[in-house]
Amino acid sequence: MTEVLVQPEGSPGPVGEQPERGVEELEGKRPPNTGARLWGRVRSKLLRQKLDPQAVQTKNWHMDVIEMNGIKVEFSMKFTSRDMSLKRTPSKKQTGVFGVKISVVTKRERSKVPYIVRQCIEEVEKRGIEEVGIYRISGVATDIQALKAVFDANNKDILVMLSDMDINAIAGTLKLYFRELPEPLLTDRLYPAFMEGIALSDPAAKENCMMHLLRSLPDPNLITFLFLLEHLKRVAEKEPINKMSLHNLATVFGPTLLRPSEGESKAHLTLASDIWSHDVMAQVQVLLYYLQHPPISFTELKRNTLYFSTDV
Repeated sequence: MTEVLVQPEGSPGPVGEQPERGVEELEGKRPPNTGARLWGRVRSKLLRQKLDPQAVQTKNWHMDVIEMNGIKVEFSMKFTSRDMSLKRTPSKKQTGVFGVKISVVTKRERSKVPYIVRQCIEEVEKRGIEEVGIYRISGVATDIQALKAVFDANNKDILVMLSDMDINAIAGTLKLYFRELPEPLLTDRLYPAFMEGIALSDPAAKENCMMHLLRSLPDPNLITFLFLLEHLKRVAEKEPINKMSLHNLATVFGPTLLRPSEGESKAHLTLASDIWSHDVMAQVQVLLYYLQHPPISFTELKRNTLYFSTDV
């Protein structure tokens, strides 16, 4: 994973942790298309550095400057190994929401879906559902960390802060919440079964298996998953505007919702990269299956539990 800090030369501090966010700050001060071309140069340089074995091995920040049409962009980058960037780390503090089991959070809040999930989704649907690349384009990392802090502290100013925050930072906060769960939303226990179920070739057998797996989830996980699922479907309905198809959304969220926690994933991460990539593709396919499925009702799933309890 590449971490990047970008700032125009002469500015008092970094514009943001994401290159595209830093370049956007220069709107109105450059000829048309300079931003896209400048970002293209940054990406090309990043790619060359990424392919350089020496650059990959170093743990230090690498500094560089790119200039175009009188604008200089200074950026710093470093590489983090995949096993570190994908690591789920349980929070030592159980009073917040990040890194805390979803069952603990919903019980404390006396809610069916965590407050952070409900509020982020509400804000995205209110003013970000037509944003091009919503959930795909990164928000500014400092904004995301600020939102993480207020949610963890249950700050009374959360709603005011959400209304003022860039929508990509809110989308990024939602993704970060699911990514930092100590156990994936679809659980470690069921992960092998999800991988087997999505590989079934018979449509009827796959349907029975995939629905049974949902019924097997703990209630807080299932209700939250269905809540998120319907939201992502609504986002995809705006694909002509936001360019986010069901497949794009599954690519963004699939690994986040399914990737096993550290103990479960260690074997996967030490295998060859093509096997690891196969796992990621399967994770995407699992979420895509549910996104393409007709509406799934929690009540109907639970009503059918008795009849399908011997499946799989």
